[in-house]
Amino acid sequence: MQSSPMILAEDEVRKLLRMKDLIPAMADALRDLSAGAVLQPLRTVLPVTEHGGFLGVMPACGHALGAKLVTFYPENKDVPTHHAMILLFRPETGEPLAVMDGRLITEMRTAAVSAVATKLLARTATKVLTILGSGVQARSHLEALRLVREFTEVRVWSPRNAERFAREFQVHAAISAEAAVCGADVIVVATSATTPILQGEWVAPGAHINAVGATRPNWRELDNEILQRATIYVESREAALKESGDVIAAGKAVAEIGEVIAGQQPARRSADEITLFKSVGVAAEDVAAADLVYQKRTERISQ
Repeated sequence: MQSSPMILAEDEVRKLLRMKDLIPAMADALRDLSAGAVLQPLRTVLPVTEHGGFLGVMPACGHALGAKLVTFYPENKDVPTHHAMILLFRPETGEPLAVMDGRLITEMRTAAVSAVATKLLARTATKVLTILGSGVQARSHLEALRLVREFTEVRVWSPRNAERFAREFQVHAAISAEAAVCGADVIVVATSATTPILQGEWVAPGAHINAVGATRPNWRELDNEILQRATIYVESREAALKESGDVIAAGKAVAEIGEVIAGQQPARRSADEITLFKSVGVAAEDVAAADLVYQKRTERISQ
């Protein structure tokens, strides 16, 4: 038994967490969540109105027990918009096991979950990946999606920094969101938009979309047309119907991606079907990712 909790800063988390390990861990977490094997209340969000931010509290108990405390300050310029700490406890006794930085975990698990959805829902023969956004989620999604599909062309568009992103990652900077989306096989919406930025008329039949922003009930990143055209998948119906303005606006049945993993819901039904994975981020993902980091660190100590 360790006498005090393990403390891991972001640099240490970065050394231990690998996307290739995180993707299957997220698939397991989502399957367990849909199967009822994870206890996860809705996220509690406290508005920090004076400074335009939010504090979220996200506990979960499955194979691991823990909670994430996360702040979201969308107007931050010189520091990240998200900061987080994750606490892990021993499920059998409640003893604290670890306190670790959660910013990188949030960044990586979001993309890893999109990769799980893309592997299940996107057509096998994909050529063009489009990313709307050029921040940390754009970078993380580029890494994750390349592990589950091969692309011959990657396009990026954002209101700011698309050219810099394109140079850094040797991809193509599109002149507009419409130009980026036209003919794309897989589309990632990873911006800070609070009104629709992806228009359904731009989306080709058979495309798969991962939408990871607009996680407040009065925010949108997708227009009504794409919500009606697409078959929608989520992490948690309860969370999406409470937190996602897009899912609320869609007003139709959605499937959980964990149900697809378990074979209880179908994946893509035809080559022309548009599939949409709308992610809000849930505690089961964070706790499972933090447990993966903890296990990796424990293995290193014991070697």
